[in-house]
Amino acid sequence: MQAADLAIPGVRGLTPYLPGKPIAELERELGLAHIVKLASNENPLGPSPRALEAVRRILPELHFYPDGGGFELKSALAGKLGVESAQITLGNGSNDVLELVARAFLSPAVNAVFSEHAFAVYPIVTQAVGAVAKVAKAHDGSRGSRYGHDLAAMAALVDADTRVVFIANPNNPTGNYLTRTELHAFLAGLPEHVIAVVDEAYFEYVAVADYPNALSWLPEFPHLVVTRTFSKAYGLAGLRVGYAVSSPAVADVLNRVRQPFNVNLPALEAAKAALDDAEHLENTVRLNQAGLRQLGAAFIARGLEFIPSVGNFITFDLKRPAGPVYEALLRQGVIVRPIGNYGLPHHLRVTVGTEAQNAVFLAALDRVLAA
Repeated sequence: MQAADLAIPGVRGLTPYLPGKPIAELERELGLAHIVKLASNENPLGPSPRALEAVRRILPELHFYPDGGGFELKSALAGKLGVESAQITLGNGSNDVLELVARAFLSPAVNAVFSEHAFAVYPIVTQAVGAVAKVAKAHDGSRGSRYGHDLAAMAALVDADTRVVFIANPNNPTGNYLTRTELHAFLAGLPEHVIAVVDEAYFEYVAVADYPNALSWLPEFPHLVVTRTFSKAYGLAGLRVGYAVSSPAVADVLNRVRQPFNVNLPALEAAKAALDDAEHLENTVRLNQAGLRQLGAAFIARGLEFIPSVGNFITFDLKRPAGPVYEALLRQGVIVRPIGNYGLPHHLRVTVGTEAQNAVFLAALDRVLAA
C-alpha cells in the first residue's frame, strides 16, 4: 500500500499551493543573472530599516525559544488597531491563521463557502480537513466587478451545514474589492452558526474611499475573523508573520489549535519594529500607487485588458493561453505569476515593482508578444 493511500481522503486528492518561482531556481535552470521577480506580491522596497535592525539585535538570542504567546507583538498590535490583546491570534503568516480557522471550525460534516477566483488557500485548507467546499460563481461583469466576489451568489450557498465563509478583500489574484456597504450587508445577513473570515492581506495598500476596515465591525459581529499579514506592505514575507483579530471567544478557540512557538523570534521582533516605521509604510504605498498607474497606462497603450486592482499587483488578459507567454518571460529573466489554477488560464498576474522593475517587465513583455 502506498503512503498516499493511508492519508485521509481530503489529503489524498489535495493539490498543494504553488508559490511563485524563486529567483534562485530560475538562475539554476537557465543560468540567468539580473532577474526581476514580480510573481509573489512582495514589497520591492524590502523590509523596514527598523525591522532589519531589530533582527540584528535579536540574533545573539536565537538559542532561546520565542515568547509562545507573542505578548509584546500582540500588545503593539492591540495599541495600533484599537483592540484587546485577547482578540489577537498570531500566525506563521496569515496562511497559518486561515488553516487554524479550518482546523477549529470545519470537519467532514460541514461546509465552507468562498468565491470562484479567490485565494488558493481557502480550498486547500477546506479540503485538507475533509470539509465540503461550496464555490460561488464570480461576477460576470453584468452586475458587479468582473471576476469579483458575487455576495448574493455566496449567500445563496450558505445553509445549515455552513460553518465558515471566506472573503478576500481585496481579492488575490484579481485585485477587486468589496465596498463598505455591500460587505456589511452580507455579514449582517449571515446566520449565527457561521464564522465569517475577511482576509485583508492587502489592507494597507488600498486607497479608495468606500473600502471598509472590517475591524470596526468586530463589536457588531461576534463570529467575524479579520486576517492580516506582515508579508506584503510591511515587507516581511521571508519571516512569516501574520495575525487574526476576532472576539476573545473566537481567538480562544483558535489559540487552542495553534502550534506553540508558531512565530519565530526574529519575526516577532521585526514585526513589532515594522509597526512603528510609518515612513517606510508611506513610501511603500506611494510607490505602489505610482506603479499601478504606470502598469495600467502601459496595458491600455498595448490594448491589453486588465482587472483594475487596489492591491499591489495587476492581473491582465492575454486572450490566449498564458502559459507560453509566462515561459517566454522567464527566458527574458522576468518572473510573473500564471494563474490557471485560479480558473484564469488566459491571465497573468504581475506584482507592482519599482518604476525600473516595471519597465523591465514591460520591455520583456513587448519582446515576447512581438515574437
